[in-house]
Amino acid sequence: MRAMILAAGLGTRLRPLTNTTPKALAPVAGRPLIEYALRFVRAQGIREVVINLHHLGDQIRARLGDGRDYGVRITYSVEERLLETGGGVKQAQAFLGGGTFLVVNSDAILDIDLAAVLAAHQRNRAVASLVLRPDPDAASYGLLEIDRSGRLRRLRGQPAGVDEPLSAYMFTGCQILEPRVFDFMPELRPFSLTRQTYIEMLRAGEPLYGFVHTGPWMVVDDAEGMARATQAIRSGRLRLSYL
Repeated sequence: MRAMILAAGLGTRLRPLTNTTPKALAPVAGRPLIEYALRFVRAQGIREVVINLHHLGDQIRARLGDGRDYGVRITYSVEERLLETGGGVKQAQAFLGGGTFLVVNSDAILDIDLAAVLAAHQRNRAVASLVLRPDPDAASYGLLEIDRSGRLRRLRGQPAGVDEPLSAYMFTGCQILEPRVFDFMPELRPFSLTRQTYIEMLRAGEPLYGFVHTGPWMVVDDAEGMARATQAIRSGRLRLSYL
């Protein structure tokens, strides 16, 4: 199994830090933010990783190198223009398209038993399994709604007509995918997985599922989030099995 870590974003909410430092290298409890994603991936037994680069990407490459310090082998996917989540994954198709693969955001710190997610993914014969979490602010991120079986039925309000009870969650940025997702992607250009690809897949009746996670998770997308995560890790309130 291979993994992709999304790290090409501009990090506008972390300015002025990100004027000179990519968000992926923002310091959190003495570590660059992307190190948490790398250590999480490595703890799941994954050794082959692709990281997409755009804003100040040379700094990320210089810091991480070939990945040997983290027990992985890193391939870099350089985006001359920012391709968003969908375009970023599409550009890495040659690396990822050989089988089931993992995609995680570099700005989310989480700890989850990926084997459990993969087992549910296989049991459901899913094309995509998105790790979800309950959150009072879920609506501000865009609701993902699942039925009683865990199947994703509505995403960001689409499709509008679903005649069964649904439970709403937010997306953690962690997902397991099958190569079939590439069949629903346009030619290489900027586009979003959640705003475009998955909505098209829902309309086509493709099996997309949610896996509800209630364990450790924090997003670091602004100065407050960076301070909050640092305090939580240093105080022991956020315990991560892979550190």
